[in-house]
Amino acid sequence: MKLFARFVILSFALWVITIPVHAQNPDKFKAEVDGITANDQSVVKTNVILFTGSSSIKMWKDIQSYFPRHNILNRGFGGSQTSDLLFYVDKLILPYAPKKIFIYEGDNDINSGKTPEQILKTTDSLVTMIRQKVSTKVPIYFITPKPSIARWSKKSIYEDYNKKLKAWANTKQHVKVIDVWTPMLDQQGIVLQDVFLEDRLHMNKKGYDIWAKTIAPFL
Repeated sequence: MKLFARFVILSFALWVITIPVHAQNPDKFKAEVDGITANDQSVVKTNVILFTGSSSIKMWKDIQSYFPRHNILNRGFGGSQTSDLLFYVDKLILPYAPKKIFIYEGDNDINSGKTPEQILKTTDSLVTMIRQKVSTKVPIYFITPKPSIARWSKKSIYEDYNKKLKAWANTKQHVKVIDVWTPMLDQQGIVLQDVFLEDRLHMNKKGYDIWAKTIAPFL
């Protein structure tokens, strides 16, 4: 019995240790999300095209200028993972009854050590929630994780996830994947070097120009 008890305690300890590798506490985003939604009373909620997800969306401050004929609403929050967006779906997606939803998640998930299967399980839950609370037919577009200099060592994992994301989306109605990975590579298949800020992770205007050109046909 003592040996079994030690085994249980050790197993629990190992489980606890591994949690931070794959998950983060969504409460850490509460202040940011509250700040983002603080002025919602002034938001025009007609024909909203919603962009949400992690910092690549959050930092796209001039997104409206790229798509001036549309009512674009940016609800990105930095450092988020798919599980965080699911946690805050009632604040960042549901209140706006968007006619189209563009989501950028998975980048931080992969960097945190989550597998494609883990990410897609949460993504499926996110789509289910949107279908239940917004509309069964609202188009949802998942923007693939981008390549970056900072995370190029994980290239094969990102490519595997992007492939599985596309396969998963093909099993869903009104769900599409927008590939921003490919247009951010050069002719040799290496990530472009001049589309990032100094951190080699987040994009400069050249990067967002590529995104805008890639996303525009879906608007």
